[in-house]
Amino acid sequence: MTIKKHPQARLAAQPIGHWSRETANLVIAALRTALAEENLTQPHWWTLGHVAGAPGTWTRTALTRKLTPYDDQNTDFTTVYDDLSARGWLNEAEDGTLTLTPAGEEGRLRAHDRNAEVHTRYRQGIDDATYAATIDTLRRMVANLGGDGELP
Repeated sequence: MTIKKHPQARLAAQPIGHWSRETANLVIAALRTALAEENLTQPHWWTLGHVAGAPGTWTRTALTRKLTPYDDQNTDFTTVYDDLSARGWLNEAEDGTLTLTPAGEEGRLRAHDRNAEVHTRYRQGIDDATYAATIDTLRRMVANLGGDGELP
């Protein structure tokens, strides 16, 4: 997709709040749509990713504490864990730690592929250096306003 070129001064005068909110809304909507094709929500996706990344170390309580700050929909994470368990994707050991089943890993990989398609779409025409500079600029703005500019 081609977008119209504008002078740097005009671009520098643009409201960052508008463009960052518009970007976030569209990216989140595209990711949620892709996940919905697997009948997943973002909290399902976050759960699958964290459990796959550290099998047998997360409990429901610890994972809920970790994921809640990212959740904008007041998700009942118990429902998410129960749903993944009912699908046969998530196992909970006697000590409460979580692991993915082979079916859960297959589902996670399918969802990963769907998300990767969204990432490819929104990164069209943006090289790694430009993308990294954009992220670094946003991190700096967050830190300048008193937020946590470190990577999650």
